[in-house]
Amino acid sequence: MPPINDEPVRTPAAGNSPLAAAAVADSIENAAEPPRVSGRYIWFMVLAQFGVFMAFITPLAISLTIRVNTLAPGHPEYLGFITGAGALFVMLTSPFMGIWSDRTRTRIGRRRPFMIGGMIIGVISLVVMAMAPNVMLVGFGWILAQWGWGTTLSNLQISTADRLPEAQRGKVAGLTSFATQIAPVFGVVLAQFFTGDPLLLFLVPGAVGVLFVVLFVTLVHEDDSRGLAKEPLTVGQLLAKYLYNPRKYPDFSWNWLGRFFFYTGITLNTTYTAYFFADRLGIAVEAVAGIIASLSLGGILAVTLGALGGGFLSDRLKRRRLFVLLGGLIMAAGMLMQAFASDLVMLVAGSLLSSIGLGLFAAVDQALLLDVLPERETDAGRFMGITGFATSIPQSLAPLAASGILLVGVTGADRNYTLLFIVAAVAVILAGSVVLRIRSVR
Repeated sequence: MPPINDEPVRTPAAGNSPLAAAAVADSIENAAEPPRVSGRYIWFMVLAQFGVFMAFITPLAISLTIRVNTLAPGHPEYLGFITGAGALFVMLTSPFMGIWSDRTRTRIGRRRPFMIGGMIIGVISLVVMAMAPNVMLVGFGWILAQWGWGTTLSNLQISTADRLPEAQRGKVAGLTSFATQIAPVFGVVLAQFFTGDPLLLFLVPGAVGVLFVVLFVTLVHEDDSRGLAKEPLTVGQLLAKYLYNPRKYPDFSWNWLGRFFFYTGITLNTTYTAYFFADRLGIAVEAVAGIIASLSLGGILAVTLGALGGGFLSDRLKRRRLFVLLGGLIMAAGMLMQAFASDLVMLVAGSLLSSIGLGLFAAVDQALLLDVLPERETDAGRFMGITGFATSIPQSLAPLAASGILLVGVTGADRNYTLLFIVAAVAVILAGSVVLRIRSVR
């Protein structure tokens, strides 16, 4: 469950008169519902998130696997240790980064300084991973990547929390989800041409990320934040902000738990994809990049159908929970098809089905998060950081758990990929089911 403390539930004072109460209610409604954003903001946001995911997720999709296999052949479990360590670091730091972003006061706003700084650290991380002489330094580079590119991405997402009205959340979530799902596909396609050059393998996708983040930072305006109030914050108060009372925000808590199960399933499903395909098809890991790239290109249409269809329809029908549940069920069906696949046809069919569900779930759940996000005006970064726990905890623990699941019931060099994908399917079914407990959103 999400972090808990004993913070009391408070009701805003509305004064003693109906007029005062109405004024407060009106001010809260106006504060919670910002004006519609322009097409310029939407499309540069889509491009920026596409770029970050291309720079950041391509290593996870294929580049890290190739690098680890080169430095430590025959030890796929090292990949789980590396990705788990990176996620653990982000889990401990993301709420602090969100709180820091909320409290930043600069001429260029609260979010853009962190997009810039994160991008710089992200580029450094790619060089470290590419040039590392051993697995330990590769792991250090991945921690830097999680921190740098993760900070950039989280502040892009916090910006949507700051600025999107409810009527545009599904649409923008659908577009950005589509972009972030297809970005690693393009990254893998590029990566297959540079498998023999570690530096280009990491830096070419990274260059795309830099380009699109720079475009967003320079061409999308953010208000000067120097005039915003900022109260002093002690170390104790800072640590207390890592926690919140789930009873005060139950819908946010259910969304958090749903995300936790979702990312558990996704992490179990994707961490060992390259090894899984190599095992089922009887080929070398290095030869998998081209196959995954070709398969992923076919998945673009499936992700588009899920993300854009779900995002736009959820806005039009004003329903979120049903689409999230449907996304989880479709994903699970695709994972189970892959779990029992013995040839390329079944692997392709399962992958495409999973892509539809993934696009649908990710897009609508992001809109649902923005619908239930607490204290949007003052603490959006804090609560987006707490939401990050739902991503980073599974990304930290699931690879370690996967390393153990792979050894269940097998001997020697064999790995139990079937069981791993079954567990992943159960997790995403739970993810879709949990959000049905949310009451403030249909």
